[in-house]
Amino acid sequence: MGILPLQFQEGEHVESLGLSGHETFAIAGLTDGIANGFANGRTVQVTATSEDGSTKEFTALVRIDTPNEVQYYRHGGILHYVLRQLVNA
Repeated sequence: MGILPLQFQEGEHVESLGLSGHETFAIAGLTDGIANGFANGRTVQVTATSEDGSTKEFTALVRIDTPNEVQYYRHGGILHYVLRQLVNA
């Protein structure tokens, strides 16, 4: 819950992108992807902003791989999804 699984593109990794783990990330394309079930593909543009304000941009693959995982994400996680199913039953 609260984690968006992203995968670096082939040949990219934390070191090659110069990421420290202290960045703030903005993800473009996720809302549309979730809305249409990733019908147009699962790649998103990520902008990593460092503490000093510098930015790095890269493409990543969203690892929400199944229709059920899309539903879990829409509900805020699997726990919220299951609880809503129980309440609505």
